[in-house]
Amino acid sequence: MEVALEAPNGVKWTQPLGLFINNETEEVIAAAHAATADDVDKAVRAARAAFQDKSWKHLSGTERAVPMNKLADLLETDAHADALASAQALTTGMPYAVARGRVVPTAAATLRYYAGWADKIHGQTIDAGRSKAVYTVRTPLGVAGQIVPWNFTPVSEAAKLGPALACGNTVVLKVSEVAPLAGLYLAGLARAAGFPPGVVNVVSGRGGEAGAAIAAHPGVDKVAFTGSTATAREVLRLAAPTLKNVTLETGGKSPAVVFDDADIDNAAVWTHRGVMALAGQMCSATSRVLVQEGVYERFLARYRDQVEKVSVVGDPFEAATFQGPQVSRAQYDRVRAYIRSARDEGATVYMGGGDAESAGVGPQLSSGNKKGFFVEPTVFTDVKPGMRVYREEIFGPCVVVVPFRTEEEALAMANDTAYGLSAAVFTSSVARAHRVAREFEAGTVHINAANSNDFRVPFGGTKQSGIGSELGEAGLAAYSYTKSVTVNLDA
Repeated sequence: MEVALEAPNGVKWTQPLGLFINNETEEVIAAAHAATADDVDKAVRAARAAFQDKSWKHLSGTERAVPMNKLADLLETDAHADALASAQALTTGMPYAVARGRVVPTAAATLRYYAGWADKIHGQTIDAGRSKAVYTVRTPLGVAGQIVPWNFTPVSEAAKLGPALACGNTVVLKVSEVAPLAGLYLAGLARAAGFPPGVVNVVSGRGGEAGAAIAAHPGVDKVAFTGSTATAREVLRLAAPTLKNVTLETGGKSPAVVFDDADIDNAAVWTHRGVMALAGQMCSATSRVLVQEGVYERFLARYRDQVEKVSVVGDPFEAATFQGPQVSRAQYDRVRAYIRSARDEGATVYMGGGDAESAGVGPQLSSGNKKGFFVEPTVFTDVKPGMRVYREEIFGPCVVVVPFRTEEEALAMANDTAYGLSAAVFTSSVARAHRVAREFEAGTVHINAANSNDFRVPFGGTKQSGIGSELGEAGLAAYSYTKSVTVNLDA
């Protein structure tokens, strides 16, 4: 279908929308438009016109919250929630039950959270002496360019749109070329929610063209990117000439440290969920599990039990499915290459390591015995710190389980990485839990859990896992600046 867009300055253009590929069956369903740099320029000009138009600029925070809450209402409508969840399952392999029961509701809740902030973004008064009256105002940055990933599209869009709109910015948001449908569908809902023309602009396109155009555009005041560390470096380079405000949430190789006094059953449940959910396609996946020697074998046995019990691999629309396919042929091939490299470097495949055909999962395709992009949940042991599967982000259902002796050794191993996005510690000692949490070089730490993130809690990384934080109140700081006003009372 085609959607006509119109901005306050009269700019109009059309853009075909549609599904991309069913990665369970490898069948192309329809095509999505790949935006050009010219398309991005039109969107930026529309956003700039809307930012300067009184229909948005003159709204109070309370008034800005109205369409934000309306968008949340639409996300909670059964028909729209079903459509978004179906799109996410078809194009990313996320189990439909997860998309419908958790991801879409979380997106709606995130928008409501930031709508609640819209009229509470205050400055302060400052006592600068009797001759002056001084106050500060939190001011929107302008046009925010936002580049979201494919793996949790509705949540990622809400996490970026929410604080930007609450602060009074306008937005040009690019959805992933790998799985664009859920993002494009949400764009239609944003228009139905009643935002003035040009406030929310969504484009689909390749990162090398549309994403690069957003990062480099002189009319974009802020860039927020979620994706790979390599792409983030390019975004930073393109944004540098105009010194854009930049927020980056990038890759990870997150550790989970299991001490010998931990509840092993609980540790097995959470470390499994922390990396195997969504077929391991999460930047904060706890893909390095470090286990104290005294409980190493017992933990491995419990982890195997957990994988065998929970990791049902198959059709994302089946209720029992825990893990669907990888998002694309390229990602499937990448994960398989890491499994081969682990074997070549001397690691032991403790369990898994097969593809769809050897695992006996996935639908039969009309083209023959070939199956979809399914990879077995894979556990590596006998892994050395120099191996690729220990150091590099795989973005697949793969985990290394490595023994350690002391707390000091565990911390050294956990922090021996270029990344610093997330970390987890499992122990029954309150003192040790907080001591280790303080020493982790990571933006997010979980105690006796993993990847238990919440939209009300800041999320961001250190080192090569990003710049700045999103979500929570911290997300607002990335979309406004402080303006100070001084009144001369002696005039």
